Amino acid sequence: MRRAGLGEGVPPGNYGSYGYANSGYSACEEENERLTESLRSKVTAIKSLSIEIGHEVKNQNKLLAEMDSQFDSTTGFLGKTMGKLKILSRGSQTKLLCYMMLFSLFVFFVIYWIIKLR
Repeated sequence: MRRAGLGEGVPPGNYGSYGYANSGYSACEEENERLTESLRSKVTAIKSLSIEIGHEVKNQNKLLAEMDSQFDSTTGFLGKTMGKLKILSRGSQTKLLCYMMLFSLFVFFVIYWIIKLR
């Protein structure tokens, strides 16, 4: 014959000579309830944190997509500028030299005129 252990085989509320089992069982039950509530609050905190992380990831992905499109447009702009510089470098060097000389003379006369007015 097998003896009933703590709370085994004894109907609830009818512990008879096992009165000590009732107090131990309720203490375990209270401890389980406390631990369950603690676990529930931790799960809730982790859930809200993961939701916030999800929102942050979406925002960062949106910013990265915008940066990618801006880099693409900048790449196009730089490509066009480099093409124009290549055309300019292949063109007549005398025109470029002439423009630089005229610009230098203009700057020289502007500076001379500003000094003369003082």
